[in-house]
Amino acid sequence: MNADQLKKIAAEKAVEWIEDGMTVGLGTGSTAYWAIHRIAERVREGLSIRAVASSIRSEQLARELGIPFVSLNEIDRIDLTIDGADEVDDNLHLIKGGGGALLREKVLAAASDRFIVIVDESKLVGTLGAFPLPVEIVPFAERLTLNRLKELGGDPAIRTNPDGQRYVTDNGNWIADCRFGAIPDPAGLNEQLNQIPAVVENGLFVGMASVVVASLSDGSIEVRRRG
Repeated sequence: MNADQLKKIAAEKAVEWIEDGMTVGLGTGSTAYWAIHRIAERVREGLSIRAVASSIRSEQLARELGIPFVSLNEIDRIDLTIDGADEVDDNLHLIKGGGGALLREKVLAAASDRFIVIVDESKLVGTLGAFPLPVEIVPFAERLTLNRLKELGGDPAIRTNPDGQRYVTDNGNWIADCRFGAIPDPAGLNEQLNQIPAVVENGLFVGMASVVVASLSDGSIEVRRRG
């Protein structure tokens, strides 16, 4: 099975957790794309929910597919958020942000009673770090910020678009993709990164995932739960 088929299988399994009356957070990226499509199908079948999204493009897709939306400023909690991940370690810590929406994704995850992560088997790792860690930074003092990231052991590179221009997040910031190598202590690195003044947020999601739904190469599903 190809990668898209595996992502679709995991996404459709995760959507089974959604129930009538829920406020649902929608993630960003290629795996969340499939979840949004399946949620839209369930809405057409009669599911009554309201949604919030972690990116402009996810909201646009969901609205086009007929998913009802509500402003984040109108709610106090999110019942359930479904999103993908770039890596998941044995303790269900994550690296996210490959799609560029890590700040908003973390806001939704932190506000959710349950955070369900959907991945294919290739994203399951023993220790985080093979995937470059995205760090969202303000454009002000770029050089000073990159130097601080280097001091922590990262090898940062400002993300660019295919046309060579700087990638700009929905929040108007830049992303430094940092190669730290193996990250045996995600909680410690998360704390160090967030002490850098120009760092807005980083892609380490430590202790946030409630459930990880992974599609395996043979098309079966593995469900991992925290605790």
